[in-house]
Amino acid sequence: MQPRDLSDHSPYVPGRGVEEVARELGIDRSELIKLSSNENPHGPSPAAVEAIREHADRVNVYPKSSHADLTERIAEEWDVTTEQVWVSPGADGSIDYLSRAALEPDDRVLVPDPGFAYYAMSARYHHAGVETYPLSIDDGFAQTAERVLSAYGGERIVYLTSPHNPSGSVIPLEEVETIADAIAEETLVVVDEAYGEFADVDSAIPLVNDRDDVAVLRTFSKAYGLAGLRIGYSVVPEEWGEAYARVNTPFAASELACRAALAALDDPDHVEESVETARWARDYIARELDAETFDSAGNFVLARVGDGTAVAEAAQERGVIIRDCTSFGLPECVRISTGTREDTREAVDRLNGVLADLELGAKA
Repeated sequence: MQPRDLSDHSPYVPGRGVEEVARELGIDRSELIKLSSNENPHGPSPAAVEAIREHADRVNVYPKSSHADLTERIAEEWDVTTEQVWVSPGADGSIDYLSRAALEPDDRVLVPDPGFAYYAMSARYHHAGVETYPLSIDDGFAQTAERVLSAYGGERIVYLTSPHNPSGSVIPLEEVETIADAIAEETLVVVDEAYGEFADVDSAIPLVNDRDDVAVLRTFSKAYGLAGLRIGYSVVPEEWGEAYARVNTPFAASELACRAALAALDDPDHVEESVETARWARDYIARELDAETFDSAGNFVLARVGDGTAVAEAAQERGVIIRDCTSFGLPECVRISTGTREDTREAVDRLNGVLADLELGAKA
């Protein structure tokens, strides 16, 4: 017996991990600087770590209470009802929940190209088709309502990403409203704000209270440093609230993840430090790297380096792990996550050496 035909499904390509690269190079992991997965270089909040320790002996119990507590806390944070908060295992879990709630077989979704691969993956898992709207490197991946609407053809879900991965561009709130005003009544606009804490643009969550056609994704993976726990959420229109119980995987968000997220929400200093460092680091990379970079509102910078694969491989040999963006359809680019000040300075210095060596080699 074989699985169903999955030939249209492309696997998700994550950034390379420290352990696998260290094994491959035969070096200690401490010699590597990992800037490939947009992780928080400050780690999780100390309060979150303490919450994990405090509740570790309770993992024999299903996370019903902690899930309810986190839902209520997020609802208070954004001034929405608890029914509008869909806690999930990472923002990608919320993407699946929205796919389950919205998509019928042969529906279609509209996604950015380049963009986060899981939008299309989740749609296809639910037997929906995928259409794309282009974001162009030539104008810095500018996101406008005109660009999205020119590709719109009545799709059931339209995905927007602000800040966008891998470019870091944002879409202003008024452009989101323009899109929502122009689309069909049965289309849901999903705004992915996984990197929202790092940006200076307003969240689209207030729109959710005023309309029934906008939902917003958020995560604890980035600014809160809880990527390994897989905890996120979506904020949905009030009319969608009761659908959650029908599409949610039972107890998908774990006890420790919920408790850590609750503690992280009560540690604004950790988030502030993480955001401040990311903003400093992306400015430093843009200023000091010997390559063209693009304005970013995330915790990463996209750089055009000529041959992304060659640069990423050479950088790895020098102990810096960055993201080759070939899988995004940008083979000439690499994405560099923001690190601590010390790691960012060291990484840029090593990367400039790589770029100089490859340029000299090309001229030889």
